[in-house]
Amino acid sequence: MKVKYVGKIDTLAFEKNKIYEVISVEKGWYRIYTELDEDYLFPPYLFETVEE
Repeated sequence: MKVKYVGKIDTLAFEKNKIYEVISVEKGWYRIYTELDEDYLFPPYLFETVEE
């Protein structure tokens, strides 16, 4: 799945409106590699699905 970061907070981990690959979905949260080259779990409300 591919998602676009639409969170309201600017972070070092994500670039606004950039597309990211979801590695897995765990308990409803998305595991994504960040701009820091590490993977973490994030809540889905921070993203917009662009490809299932």
